[in-house]
Amino acid sequence: MGSRRLEDGWRVLQGLAAVASAGAAERPLLRRLLNGELLQAAAPEATAAAAAAAGAAGGRPAEAAAAPAKRKFVPRERAVPSSSVGRVLGFAQLGTSLLYGTVREGVSRALGGKRAEDSPYSSFMTEDNAERLANALCRMRGAALKLGQMLSIQDENVLPPQFQAALERVRAGADVMPRRQLEQVMVAELGPDWQSKLAEFDFQPMAAASIGQVHSALLHDGRRAVMKIQYPGVARSIESDVDNLMRLISVANLLPKALYVENAVRVAKRELKMECDYSYELQSQQRFKALISGDPYTAQHFHVPDVVPELSTRQVLTSEWVPGVHIDKVAGMSQEVRDAVGTKLLKLTLKELFLWRYMQTDPNWGNFLFDPTTGQINLIDFGAARDYPPHFVSDYLRMVRACADRDRAEVIERSTSLGFLTGDESGVMLDAHVEAGIMVGLPFGTPGLYDFGSHGGMTRRVSELGAVMLKHRLTPPPDESYSLHRKLSGAFLACIKLKARVPCRQLFLEAFDAHEALLAHEAAHNAEVLAAQHADAERRKQQRQGGAAGGEERLAA
Repeated sequence: MGSRRLEDGWRVLQGLAAVASAGAAERPLLRRLLNGELLQAAAPEATAAAAAAAGAAGGRPAEAAAAPAKRKFVPRERAVPSSSVGRVLGFAQLGTSLLYGTVREGVSRALGGKRAEDSPYSSFMTEDNAERLANALCRMRGAALKLGQMLSIQDENVLPPQFQAALERVRAGADVMPRRQLEQVMVAELGPDWQSKLAEFDFQPMAAASIGQVHSALLHDGRRAVMKIQYPGVARSIESDVDNLMRLISVANLLPKALYVENAVRVAKRELKMECDYSYELQSQQRFKALISGDPYTAQHFHVPDVVPELSTRQVLTSEWVPGVHIDKVAGMSQEVRDAVGTKLLKLTLKELFLWRYMQTDPNWGNFLFDPTTGQINLIDFGAARDYPPHFVSDYLRMVRACADRDRAEVIERSTSLGFLTGDESGVMLDAHVEAGIMVGLPFGTPGLYDFGSHGGMTRRVSELGAVMLKHRLTPPPDESYSLHRKLSGAFLACIKLKARVPCRQLFLEAFDAHEALLAHEAAHNAEVLAAQHADAERRKQQRQGGAAGGEERLAA
């Protein structure tokens, strides 16, 4: 029933988009719409909304037609739809709710003599519908909310402003599970005696995110801990959640075709499945801790908390608590502190990619906790950590070097070998691609301190070039670039937020030299291995030949 209702909602939404853009010739069809003949699959509130819109168009005031005041987001306690049927019904309700807003806007425009082209956006993309979408994503949580958060960090030229504003609210956090549902998860994961394994547990969550919520706890050994508890049903609903959300976005025609949404969605599904496995995150956190502690620079300036494996499963992750403020709060501190933090963040990012080839790719500011008492940055949340192939890293490093050195030919050559370009692009596309690369690489090409506080004009220009590339792009970017660019842009945005002054070129050249030394070391090691294998093969060959000669001598005797 829920699936059919969802399908009906999609069909009506598509029909309304055509009606709203039709003009006066289709007024009879609109009258049929107001009479309810086209709304059999929709909720009763949709018909009421159409009547209210008609009244407003005729000069009669209607409360439903008034623009609602902005509402402040306050996390609510609502159960997570955990069954497949429950989640399908959730999207069906979202479709019906969006239908309500679309009918209201479309009828108001049409009866007011306006065509769809009078507005830069369709009747689907209203502020009210944007708010409805944000509310539904916060209630559904899981992959739907995660994808909404990913969309919220898109460039302002990609999404309509009213949806961009609503999705900003999505980034603030999700609704929280009621205690009954929380306890069901804990019993299923840690057993009916789970509370006895802890000295204390706070049922009020510290934070609520897309995949799970975080609670404070006290271990029996006296350590403070945080427990990340996954919402029930989100892991097994990734495919359907993403497909249903993208269906809505497709109906609304929110994203340009040159974004190659199908490719992005395929990558997003893969990453989301990885993030929903807390056992993978536990291993990633342990690996990252070893890398941080094994490097003299990062060991001094960063810390990764210990995990508690005996209190962790695929849906519960327990780690030691660490102090600190979200990295964006450093913006209110002294210039000296802001410069130091920005430098540390960028140096870590370059080490992750070019030296370790292993990167935590979620740039959420809440994943970097600055401790003013020690000056260290505590790192948390490693569900999005991933490896990068050596050949990709080497080519990407040389592309960034070409951008920093303003070498157009090398930028195009490396971009083509990486898969950003096909070699058949128009001159307009190549010019925009090269100029955008050079502008993004400017911090790495500027000697001395680069002032991210003066970066604003460059950001606007890159956005303009991005809009040009969306029109002329011939191929989707390589899969590795989605997570990589998310992290790199996050590092730059953090430095811009802090208005930090960072020796970017020095840091980049250090990373470049370290990468070249790593390649030389790996080449020497591989040569030694090949030499040893060759020597071993020769030794076995001689042994076989010696054995054969001895056999012949015995036969002759």
